[in-house]
Amino acid sequence: MKTVRQVGDLVPILERARAEGKTIGFVPTMGALHEGHLSLVRAAAAQNDLAVVSVYVNPRQFGAAEDLARYPRDIERDGELAAGAGCDYLFAPRDDEIYPPGFTTTVEVGGISALLEGASRPGHFKGVATVVLKLLNIVRPTRAYFGEKDAQQLAVVRRMVKDLDVPVEIVPMPTVRDADRIALSSRNAYLSDGERAAARRIPAALQAAWDAVARGERSPMVVREIMTETLGRDEAVRVDYIAIVDPETFAFLPTLRGEVLVLVAGWVGSTRLIDNVRVRVGSG
Repeated sequence: MKTVRQVGDLVPILERARAEGKTIGFVPTMGALHEGHLSLVRAAAAQNDLAVVSVYVNPRQFGAAEDLARYPRDIERDGELAAGAGCDYLFAPRDDEIYPPGFTTTVEVGGISALLEGASRPGHFKGVATVVLKLLNIVRPTRAYFGEKDAQQLAVVRRMVKDLDVPVEIVPMPTVRDADRIALSSRNAYLSDGERAAARRIPAALQAAWDAVARGERSPMVVREIMTETLGRDEAVRVDYIAIVDPETFAFLPTLRGEVLVLVAGWVGSTRLIDNVRVRVGSG
């Protein structure tokens, strides 16, 4: 594996690969790699001739009061893990490579970006869409891989790629969970042992929603209440939102039918966590 830090060095390498008819799989990350990321890298390596992983902590998707300064960074460890998963090129640019002096352009995906995460984190999806489009234009991959844990981010990226005719296949990959069912996230490293125990209520609430639908419940309000009870009212998990939406449009649903997406966001201590599950609603 080779680490590349400048756009001008990476672009000709990938241009030559494309000229030779090679396919390129791309995994954009903010580093602090874990098994969730590595599942994407392994898929990119297996399904393409070359696998490229970017590690870039994008300042434009963090709010003023968020954790940009303390977000975990360890490029040497990330490089070792990425190489072990089959990465051919690790792209680790500086800020001025992504946002050179005079950079003023932003990308905004209307509608879906204003809901849920977009409402809780104003400007977040502008930052995500801008950096993802920039990275896609640099790498020009055949396929780009995104985890389903960040379901709304995935939907925003898909909408952007479709609307702007970006020639890339977006490949969603299943959420990877720890043994206690908590979805893997770089921010899990912030949790104390006690907070980790409280965080287990989040996947438990999603399981409770799944079980309620399996029993025949079709009211989003009732399912939300079941999830609220599972999360507890003692503020060990301070709920930001519980939502049951259409998985494509993120529109809120008056009744449950077809496939629905159940989402949770909340704080455990000072750490904000998100998770979701897709539920297929039967005809009963």
